[in-house]
Amino acid sequence: MKDKIVQRSFFIIMLGFFFTTGHAEAADSIAVVDLQKIVSNSSQVKQLKQEHSKKMDELNKIIINARGAISNETDSAKILQLEEKYTNEFNAKKTALEKEYNTRLNAIEKSIQDEIAKKAQKDKYDYVFAKSVVLYGGKDITNEINVK
Repeated sequence: MKDKIVQRSFFIIMLGFFFTTGHAEAADSIAVVDLQKIVSNSSQVKQLKQEHSKKMDELNKIIINARGAISNETDSAKILQLEEKYTNEFNAKKTALEKEYNTRLNAIEKSIQDEIAKKAQKDKYDYVFAKSVVLYGGKDITNEINVK
């Protein structure tokens, strides 16, 4: 999950700031952010992980219930019906869970990007890069980014 946020954020941040400011000049101001640190410190991400874990436990309960119901059945036709029923139930809940997770994750990514953009505009940075791709230079503004 962190890698997904970091990758998306890196490309969006780079493209947004690179193309809106034109070409680099010697006087351009450059900032860097440690996206992994921002993501790992985000209370929104922590909450999303906890909620996701609980919902994954619910999916595991479906599997446990399915195993119990199927193991108690002796009729092969009913076994197939039960397998299909539980498979459909599991897949539907899993799909809904993934959709909700991705929607919320995208919202968190956007809020992180918005905070970085606000900071860049406020302090008049021409470019903001992910710290992981910069070998040297740039002011580290990671601790100045306020995300929930």
